[in-house]
Parts: sequence; structure tokens; C-alpha cells
Amino acid sequence: MLFTYKATNHEGNTVDGSAEAADRPTLVSMLHKQGLRPVLISRDKHGGKAAGLFKPKKKVRLNDLVIFTRQLSTMISAGVPLARSLSALAADTENLYMREVIDGVTKDIESGQSLGTAFSKYPRVFSEVYVNMVKAGEEGGILDDILKRLATQVEQDASMRKKIKSAMMYPIVILTITVIAFFGIMLFVMPKLANVFSSVGGSNYRLPIYTKVLLDISNFCAKPTILGPLHIPLLSSIPNLIFILAILGIGSIYLIRYIRTPKGQYRFHALLLRLPIIKIIVLKIAIARFSRTFASLMSSGVSVLDALDVTGKAIGNRVIEAELIAASKEVKNGKPLSEPLSQSEHFPPIVSQMLLVGEETGQIDKVLVKIADFYEEEVAVLIDGLTAIIEPIMIVFLGAGVGLIAASVMGPIANLSKSIGTGN
Repeated sequence: MLFTYKATNHEGNTVDGSAEAADRPTLVSMLHKQGLRPVLISRDKHGGKAAGLFKPKKKVRLNDLVIFTRQLSTMISAGVPLARSLSALAADTENLYMREVIDGVTKDIESGQSLGTAFSKYPRVFSEVYVNMVKAGEEGGILDDILKRLATQVEQDASMRKKIKSAMMYPIVILTITVIAFFGIMLFVMPKLANVFSSVGGSNYRLPIYTKVLLDISNFCAKPTILGPLHIPLLSSIPNLIFILAILGIGSIYLIRYIRTPKGQYRFHALLLRLPIIKIIVLKIAIARFSRTFASLMSSGVSVLDALDVTGKAIGNRVIEAELIAASKEVKNGKPLSEPLSQSEHFPPIVSQMLLVGEETGQIDKVLVKIADFYEEEVAVLIDGLTAIIEPIMIVFLGAGVGLIAASVMGPIANLSKSIGTGN
């Protein structure tokens, strides 16, 4: 959602602006981090809506973000002033929303805000880790180097997401088609067959158990038995299938909203770390992100504590982030990072052992890059293997379902045909 706000800074001056945030408390938190005290916050009802049906989507592709990051890094390295660099990139980009975002960032830079603070107003474009790494680069005077590393990291994240989406696309499509076909048969085919069985075979005709099960499911889906006793106009005539789908849809919306809350997100991430196959994928991705992000920050001169704070937010799993926060407290008390990670429930021993080697040799960044490369390759191999396994499994289940439905339909029809032929 887009909000407009009025706030006061440390000097007592009034600052007007707009920013995107999930809700008002999130925006208030963002403003406090920027040293601003909100006075008035209102939702911009026109900011997220266009006049026509064919409005451009407010979305920035990862490829656009990579190009923007690389070009900005190159221009800063060449000594071009930041505001001029942003203006040139805004004029050059083809994505209308990206141009709008860059123009907004440019205005914030010209008004004296830092680049990281300006980026933080657009969480749909610049992730939390992106913003934090830019802030670390500004503080360390190595913004151009940080942007180069960010571009590489965004490219690798995009590649990993593409592989995961590609692996999931086939089973999702097959499952969707199967579910639609199943309920189509239940609603339109089975009721007609039930009439045929009863009219031709008579009331005493015994159907196979699997045919009776399918007929019972068909009757349940088509008849308004749940809301019928309530005698509510319109609602009482809704078929059970529509009612159940509506309930599932509403439940899914509320579940998604709950998962987006900090408490719900933590529980959802904890659940992912308990599921057999998903746990392995989530852990490997998290360790790869931790290793590459932490290595980038350490090689850029960021302190260990600041690097841990940024890296924890970049992993994408609240449970592992909590472990890194606990590890950060022990590092603050004088312990090396390898020690608390060796006692971690989720980090494998190889990470703490490699970290220990890096700490002893003073090459933590190089060691972590090797760990990141290893786990990213492991994720790619695992996803490819799952894709190869999922396809035949889905085909087997789909074939079994089609065979069961065919047997449930054709078996009784064949029996009826024989009975009619013999005159029984």
C-alpha cells in the first residue's frame, strides 16, 4: 500500500513524503529508523490505481534490478554524482514503475537523504537485505563495490528461483488439471450415470464399492446439504462444492495474512524446517544465502556484528535468523562466530568447521564463498533430482486416478450390458 505522511526530523523541521508499506505500523517503524517522527499518515487511495483497465503493473523484474544495480555501480565508480547517475538511469529504463521509483529516490537524494534510506521506501523493489547492504556500503565508503556484489547476488537468487519455479510448474499444472477434471466428473458425469444405474439396474442392483464411493462424493458435491437446514434464501441453494471452495478460499486468505505477521511467519518457517524434503531445500538455500551475503559484507570491511545483523534478515527464514541473533550476542561477548554456530540446530557442522578455518587464517570471506558455491550447486542438483522424480510419480498417480474412475464407470456399465443381453 502507498501512504503519504508528514513527519518531523531531529531538527524539528517538517518533512513530507510518500512510501510503500504493508500497513501503518510498518510505515511508522520505517520512519522511526530514518530518524523521523510521524505527525500525519494517510493512505494514498489514488497512488496504487490507474485510470484505465490496462494500467502498467507496479512490478520490477529481477533482471531490471540487476541492470540498474550494475549501471549505478559503474557510474559511481566513474565519479558521476549520485543524483545525476539516478536521473540518467531513470531516463534510460523501459519499466515505467522502475522509472517512477528511481525518480522518487532521486528526489530523496536531492533533499539530503541517504541512498539506503531512499531505497527503504520501496520495499516491493528493494529488499531488506538490499537496503541494509547499501547502507553498509555508504557507511564504509565502498558503495560501488557493494552494488557490484549485490548485482551478482540478485542474479544468483533469480537463477535459483527460476529453477525452483521450473521444478514446481509441472506438478502444479498436472495437479490442477486432475482436480478440475475430477470435480467435473463428480458434478456432470456421475449424476447422469447414477440415473442410468437406477433406471436400468433397478433399486436392488449392487454397485461395486468404489463406484458407490464416487457416487456418494458426487451427491455430496451437488446437493446443498450443509446450508439447506438454515433456510437462508440463495445461500441454502448453494451446492456443497461451491460452499467448501468458498470456505477454503476465505481460509487461505486469512492464513496468508497470518503468515505475513511476524508470529505467523516464524511458525510457518519452523514448519518448513520440519517437513522431510522441503527442510533440506530450505536449509541449503538459507546456508548458501548466509555464506554469500556474510562473505560480501566481510570482504567489504563491514564489522562482524553489523554483517550478522544484515545477513540474518537476508536469509529468508525467521527461525535461522533468530539463531544468528543469538550467535551475534555471543560474538559480542568475545566468542568467535564458529563456536555458537557449531551448537546450532540447523547449521551443519561443515559450516562451523570451515568458519573456524577462515577465522584462523583470516580468510573468512573466501572460505564462505566456497561454502556458498557448494550449497548452491547442491540445491541445483537436488531440484533437478526432484524434478526427475516428481514427473513419473505424478504420471503414476494421474494414471491410477483415471483408471479408478474408468473402472468405477465402465465396470457397472459392462455388468448391466451382460444382464440385459442374458435377459436377467
